[in-house]
Amino acid sequence: MPEVTAARNAVALTFALNGFCFASMVSRIPDLRSGLALDNGALGLLLLAIATGSVLALPSAGRLIERFGAVNVVRLGGLATAVGLLGLSLGVSVLGSVAAAAVGFFGYGLGTGVWDVAMNVEGAEVERRMARTVMPRFHAAWSLGSIAGAALGIPMAALGVPLPLHVGLAGVVALGLLVRLGRAFLPPVPVEEHAVRSRSAWREPRTLAIGVMVLAFATVEGSANDWLSLAIIDGYDAAHWVGVVGYSVFVTAMTVGRLLGPVLLDRWGRAPVLWTTAVAAAAGIVLVVAGGNWALVGLGIVVWGLGASLGFPVGMSAAADDPARSAARVSVVSTIGYAAFLAGPPLLGQLGDRVGTLDSLLAVALLMAPAALTVAAVRPSRAATRTVVEA
Repeated sequence: MPEVTAARNAVALTFALNGFCFASMVSRIPDLRSGLALDNGALGLLLLAIATGSVLALPSAGRLIERFGAVNVVRLGGLATAVGLLGLSLGVSVLGSVAAAAVGFFGYGLGTGVWDVAMNVEGAEVERRMARTVMPRFHAAWSLGSIAGAALGIPMAALGVPLPLHVGLAGVVALGLLVRLGRAFLPPVPVEEHAVRSRSAWREPRTLAIGVMVLAFATVEGSANDWLSLAIIDGYDAAHWVGVVGYSVFVTAMTVGRLLGPVLLDRWGRAPVLWTTAVAAAAGIVLVVAGGNWALVGLGIVVWGLGASLGFPVGMSAAADDPARSAARVSVVSTIGYAAFLAGPPLLGQLGDRVGTLDSLLAVALLMAPAALTVAAVRPSRAATRTVVEA
């Protein structure tokens, strides 16, 4: 159907823009650290502002989507993201203020949080209409956007381009594009047409188990976003650009995993594939930390990226299996998952100050144990099975 194809393309680009904004910011974290004269612990606490904004916004995202539609919530999130990125850029480059930068990070976290839930809900609806696995490819679009953002960040960092002209402008451009892309989103389906009010999604064991799994995989992915470049720089005494290249390799590997993942998921099922990726993620992190030479470190980054690639998107699909409760359940799972971004940066920062940025990553590998224990929850729910049969 032409409208579904148009919606698929719009959702993919929406994911890409979210990733581009994120990577634009992440690629300049070393400059932010030096510009504000922060150590790892202080930087981790500053990054906590992002997660705080997201965690405060996420619980209400489901209700906002049910009331105003995913497209309007995406646009609202894009506005807050743009304001946040511009604010944090000015806070570092112009004001030199940690407090001002924290406010900008908070606004960015607020915006990207509700944007994230809304685009996943819309992506799940497109996936249902297409009747095949496509959610990982939407997240691959996020990764492609991240690659573009990281690739642009390399010359921006090398040339010392001011943060407002790089990170701030990226947010403004993304907002303008979101307004146009939203025109192709699918019309919202009124909840009362196919939903019966039930207990809170926060009281559903399956939803909570999916949330725990997503939290573990989000930490494995997020630790690379926040700390991989710095771990390479600090642990291997590498140049700044080498750290950014390492992060770019990670994102590239994660993108490949998300592009190929739907084939494996449709062939073998969600749980077996995710058990395999959990093992791969842990092994990759160990190689990065203990490799000792660039060949093994590079291999570790690739394996880590492949292992981290599918946990988050499959968790979103699983939460949205039943269209009647997709917004509420995706909101819950996202809230739990974003706890990784709330606790991860400060904890790894504090640990890194004690054992070194590189060695602190070993703690992240241990999280694949709870991920493996909760993977079974992503199997399609009975409600989703009934929906497929009826279709």
